[in-house]
Amino acid sequence: MKRLTVAGRLIITAIILGALFLGYKYLGGQKALNQMAENNTNQTSQTENTGNSENTETDAEESNSGNQEATDNTPTSFNYTPPAPVNGKLRGVVELGASGFNSFIIKVDDQKRWSLEKSEFGNSLVTENMATDEDVRIGLKKYIGGMLDFGVGSKDIHFVVSSGAAKADVTQKITRVLKSIGYVVNQVTPEQEGQLALKSVLPAEYSDKAFVVDIGSGNTKISWMNGSRISALESYGAKYFQEGLDDSKVYQEVTDKAKQVPSELTKTCFIIGGVPFEMAKEVRKGKERYTTLSAPLAYSKLSNAKSKAGVNIYKAIADATGCNQFVFDWDANFTIGFLLGL
Repeated sequence: MKRLTVAGRLIITAIILGALFLGYKYLGGQKALNQMAENNTNQTSQTENTGNSENTETDAEESNSGNQEATDNTPTSFNYTPPAPVNGKLRGVVELGASGFNSFIIKVDDQKRWSLEKSEFGNSLVTENMATDEDVRIGLKKYIGGMLDFGVGSKDIHFVVSSGAAKADVTQKITRVLKSIGYVVNQVTPEQEGQLALKSVLPAEYSDKAFVVDIGSGNTKISWMNGSRISALESYGAKYFQEGLDDSKVYQEVTDKAKQVPSELTKTCFIIGGVPFEMAKEVRKGKERYTTLSAPLAYSKLSNAKSKAGVNIYKAIADATGCNQFVFDWDANFTIGFLLGL
């Protein structure tokens, strides 16, 4: 350093200072870049969070809207517990149909309070492979034996032929054989079916504020209490399509009949039958006895012809009466009404 001239020293000093300046500038610039990158990351994160928040709110609104819609379409529950029989007696009834039997065993007391103990729907085993009267006799005795084993006395087993099945060949054959082994076969008219349906399904507490509908395959029965007697009307059943009838014609016919129900009784309708059974299955909760059906439009997706026809009848009744509470009874049947009338 001593050998360097003043000019040389100045040059070296300038180089050192320049290097320090450049280093300081570089480090400051890198820090700035880092800060910019950090700020950009934070801004992006905030934007994404804002977007997610907006999406979450939108999803929540859509979800709430969907839940609200589901709530609006969900039928309200029907809170009623029928009185239980006291020291009741077992009685059995079998509904004879062209394709099989529906059977019910109930316990009923002297005040007509009853409970369903056992039921079978659409049992076709009795009507299969019965070419002769002897085949029918053997099958019926086996069927009756099952009811006897359950505890029903032989004199407390009754047979009822529905109005829609009376003309079927197999029903006539079974009726003939039952009479030959000592059983009385009771045939009922459509009006009687409507009256018996009301006896089984309409609670006494609702006799002055509800009516009853039974949508069967062969006919539909509409009934209500008219003072101390039962009024019952008949219209088309859910298999009307097999006769080539137009939906609009059936709708109008059922509407005309349903309009005859007194307005003070149209707040609630107790409904039974094959198609209402299918509708109730879609909204039943657990093993509840009573299921409130949804509005007719809720069942527009039912695919088979019988169900569609039944929904058309259901809609006609709902539109004609203005009733918005249709209560399906899982235990009731017009043949049980027959037992209650004994």
